[in-house]
Order: sequence, then structure tokens, then C-alpha cells
Amino acid sequence: MRDQIFNRHSYRFIFTLSFVVLLGACTQRSIPVTPQKQAALPPQLETNIEVKSGLEVFLERGQGFDQLKYGLLANQTCVNRELVHGIELLKEQIDLQLLLSPEHGLFGAENAGDKVGSETDVGSGIRSLSTYRKKPHEIAELIAGLDIVLFDIQDIGVRSYTYIYSMAYLMEAAAEAGKKVIILDRPNPINGEQVEGNLLDPEFSSFVGLYPIPYRHGMTIGELALLFNSEYDINCDLEVVRMEGWTRDMYFEDTGLPWVPTSPHVPDAATILPMIATGTYGELGMLSEGVGITTPFEVAGGPWITNPNEYAQALSERVGDGVIFRPTFFKPYYGRHKGETCGGFQIHVTDRQSFKPYLTGLMIMAVHQELYPEIDLFKNENRHGMFAKVMGSDSIQKDLQAGIDPLEMELKWQPELNQFLELRKKYVLYD
Repeated sequence: MRDQIFNRHSYRFIFTLSFVVLLGACTQRSIPVTPQKQAALPPQLETNIEVKSGLEVFLERGQGFDQLKYGLLANQTCVNRELVHGIELLKEQIDLQLLLSPEHGLFGAENAGDKVGSETDVGSGIRSLSTYRKKPHEIAELIAGLDIVLFDIQDIGVRSYTYIYSMAYLMEAAAEAGKKVIILDRPNPINGEQVEGNLLDPEFSSFVGLYPIPYRHGMTIGELALLFNSEYDINCDLEVVRMEGWTRDMYFEDTGLPWVPTSPHVPDAATILPMIATGTYGELGMLSEGVGITTPFEVAGGPWITNPNEYAQALSERVGDGVIFRPTFFKPYYGRHKGETCGGFQIHVTDRQSFKPYLTGLMIMAVHQELYPEIDLFKNENRHGMFAKVMGSDSIQKDLQAGIDPLEMELKWQPELNQFLELRKKYVLYD
């Protein structure tokens, strides 16, 4: 009897154990195939494509000290794929004597437009001098004791972003001082195919738009350096270290390279396309572009907009495919309209290929003029000059104030845009 009880309990125990094991096996099969470690990686690292930046290619040359004195114009974006800064890597191969920095400083900590003083790289102890707000002849004095200056900064592919003009001024300075410039190329994070916007009128040339290129230029910094050097008579001793593996259709997350915020309000590459739409009218000082909240450049609005649905719907009907304008309210923590509840919308890009961010920015202003005529976006006359410089012309403001449809404006600049596309063929380095 005891044996029977033992066997019955044994069978029940074995059955129960088998059921638990079977249940565990089923549960395991329901777990996603992707390992947890991979799922936790940043999106830009989840790719089999390996793009090597110009920095990585330069370092792989394995050159030893060559008795030349080097400088480096860079900021926080000068890193390899392991996020080791180029200063640490380069000083092992070259005699790196001087660092130079652009707007926002060597560490990217300074706000837009702020003066940047001298800094020191803590790891190497090398001093850094700012080139921001300095003219080429002043930069020529800074590099007088060098033989070669390297340039390695991640650009964002937008005409009004000042890093490409820090590069141009360095090239001018090098031509004056008889020095060589080596550009360590990096990807255009919003691809190298799509180009949009009017070309800059040379009458409005400034440090937020130096040369007649479109607002979205579709070129890498290396390609721009070649174009600037030849077309605008800089004529410095120039070398571009090409990337390996990059193709023109790539967005930044396709490259496998890590993203480092390029400036305080560009936390990731996804910010750039909305920024093209909202960053322009921000110069007028009226409508918020989202600087002051945790999604800079992704929203638009103002305290006077009490029905954001109306604004979002009107834009949806005018702009077309590739974007959703989600009605919302937001309250900036700092900056324009600080502490005020703003009605407006958030820009959600749904199709990057069909989305036209520059045209969208013009539509945002045009529709605002129609819906809220009592709020003049161009009220601050002291901002008109900067707006014209960013837009590359004063005709944009004149057309908007005259009620001209942005689609008509786009047709007007198309011939010059086609000319630019033909011009840039001479300088593209990648397929």
C-alpha cells in the first residue's frame, strides 16, 4: 500500500515537473528572437553596414611622427566609433600642438552666438583657441606656427549651420599663411541626395550663409570644402580624407556611427529635418520653434493660438505627404514665451523621402499669416536683417508678406537649384 501511494505521488510529481518544463519551453519559444543585448543598443549601432569616418581612415594609415606640427579644428563630435575623442587618438600619431574650436566651443557647451574664450582639453592638456567670431586673417595668426591643420566636425547638412564656415575661414587663413588643411570627412546625416531651397544671394552673405548654396545642400563637409576652395577662389593646399562605405542615400542611423549632439539644441539626428522647417522663422522672435522644451525644433506655436487643431488642420491640407502635424500645447522652460502656455503642433515626419522641410517652414509662416493676421510675425523690424541672412535673401519675407503661395516661391528658385545640382557634380566624392 505504501508502495502504491509512493508510485501514485511519484507519477503526479513527474507529470507536474514535465508540465512545468514543457510550459517553460513554450514560454521560451515565445521570446523575441533578437537577444536582449542587441535590443538595448542604440539604433545607429544596429546595422551590419560599416562606414568609416575620415578620422578613422586617417588613423588607419598608421603614420608615425613626421616632424610636422599639427593643429586640429574640432569639437565634441570628433570621435571614433567607440566614442574616443580624436584628440586622444591623433596625439599618438602626430605632433598635435594646438586645438581650435568653432561656435559652441570645444565641448559644445556654449549657447548659439555666445563668445567662446580659450579652453583646455583636460585629457591631453592641449590648449584650445576659438575661431568663432574671428576673421580669416586673425585665424592665420593663430596657425602661424603650424604646418598642417586638420578639420573634423560633424555637420548637419544645413546652410545656416556655422561649422561649414568655420571650415571655410580656416581654409582662407591657411591660404594666407601658406599652410595645408586636411578635412576628415563625415556623413551628411540627412543624406546626400535631397537638395532643397533657394540659393543664397551674395548680397546677404554672412557667417550663417557665406556662399550661394541651397538651404539643404546634400553634400558632406569634404565635398563642400572642395567646392568652396575651387568655386570661391580660396585656393588653399587642401586634402580631403574620404570616408569608406558611405553612400548618398544614407541617413545617419544607416552608417553605424555613434551620434554625438552637434550643438545644445540638436540632441540627435532626427532633430535636423524639423529644424529646417522651424529654425528659420525662429530668427523673427515671435513664433516658438520649441527651444526651451525637451523637443527643440519639433514644435511650433504661440500663446495666442488657442485652437491648435485649426492650425494643424490648415497645414495638413497645404503641405502634403510625409508629415503629420499633431495639435498640442506646450510651455517653454526658458527662452521665448518662457512659462506661457503655447498652442500649436508637433511635427512628426512620417516619410523622409517625400517630406520637404524647407517648404514646410515657409508654409508654417504663410498659414500663420492667414489664420492670425493680428499677430505679425515680422513685427520685430530689428530681426529682419538676420532673417534675410538665414533665408539667403530678403525676397522670402517680401513674398510672405505679399501673400504669395510658397509653392510659387519654390518654382521661382528651381532654375538656380538645378544649376547648383549641375555644379556640385564636379565635387561629389561618393555614389
